[in-house]
Amino acid sequence: MVTLAQLEIPEDGKLSHNITHFGRALRRAGLPVGPGRVLDAVKAVEAAGFTNKQDFYWSLHACFVTKREQHETFDQIFRLFWRDPRYLEHMMSLMLPSIRGVQEERAARAAERRASEALLDGLLPEMPKPPEEAPTRIDIDATATTSGEERLRTLDFEQMSNDEMAEAKRLIAQMALPIKPMKSRRTRADMAGQIADWRGTVRRSMRQGGEIYQLSMKTRRRRWPDIVALCDISGSMSQYSRVMLHFLHTAANRKGAGWSKVHAFTFGTQLTNITRQLTTRDVDVALKAAGTEARDWDGGTRIGECLHVFNRDWSRRVLGPGAVVILITDGLERDKPDLLAKAMERLSLSARRLIWVNPLLRWDGFAPKAQGVAAMLPHVTSFRAGHNINSLAALVDALSRPDDVGQKARMMQLLGPVDRG
Repeated sequence: MVTLAQLEIPEDGKLSHNITHFGRALRRAGLPVGPGRVLDAVKAVEAAGFTNKQDFYWSLHACFVTKREQHETFDQIFRLFWRDPRYLEHMMSLMLPSIRGVQEERAARAAERRASEALLDGLLPEMPKPPEEAPTRIDIDATATTSGEERLRTLDFEQMSNDEMAEAKRLIAQMALPIKPMKSRRTRADMAGQIADWRGTVRRSMRQGGEIYQLSMKTRRRRWPDIVALCDISGSMSQYSRVMLHFLHTAANRKGAGWSKVHAFTFGTQLTNITRQLTTRDVDVALKAAGTEARDWDGGTRIGECLHVFNRDWSRRVLGPGAVVILITDGLERDKPDLLAKAMERLSLSARRLIWVNPLLRWDGFAPKAQGVAAMLPHVTSFRAGHNINSLAALVDALSRPDDVGQKARMMQLLGPVDRG
């Protein structure tokens, strides 16, 4: 059984040492905690005092938590680290294998798992053995179970632990995005072609005294389209947008993958072009640069205004003939739906295909009741989910099938003719 001493939690009463170890636990759980924030936390506790637990909690919270989704993880680690009387019992219960579907876990449960992993730091508690006089035998029918990788493919990104997210990113980096080439209006000489090249025939005949012995033929050139991705980075899309940016980074850095170029934009309250940042080979450096460039991360949502800016300033530059647009958003718009509908209509007319990736489709009871969703849906070519590895694999398959519509037909039936106007 793992003891507190084995977890290397100081028992000497030095508060600064405990805060340092607490900061390390937060960092292992995914919070961006560095030495500067630890020093600030020590100074804040010295200024606020240690007589009141609430003051102590919020002093550390102010120094270590910078985003809303970090609060749940901080709360769990604070409760477990600072001497919860049922600390070890809670740790062991979290590390027990769960027979329930992980899809049913809520965000708070995922935060508890990340907290336990950060505090245990790879050490698993040894489970007590049953008494010899009363041995316990548990039989589990595993005939319908799947492997670890198959389970990971169906796990929601928002419910993944740190290790599971790292493995998911590894699988995403291995994905290939095949897109079928398009026939261009331009042609090239080809004696086996199906189009007569009259100019080439005349030029050839001039070298033969004006006699035509054989027709010159040509065929249409083939070229690959561009991918243009518009990724929502508002608060409701934070976890999914980070994974989708890993997906786009893979596409942007895969040489000879079957498309011309990947243009990437983020939007929340403003539109940001991050195409240059995603071309960096190191994915961590690329996403850090993209996060620095996009100043509205985890903010509000103004989808209609941002799409309007894209149509006005960028569509003619990046939406070349045959460009495929991937729109990644939950469609929860707060502005007027009329502006959003007009922007979506123009975007769909400028693109060869407009594929909408919406994480909310993970819910079986999802219906286009929100005004933003109802305004956007009629103008997309394909409507797809984007909440786990399998949904991204389906998106890859949809990119290679021009006739794919995803769940648009079913959603349009739920929308009804009255709501489309």
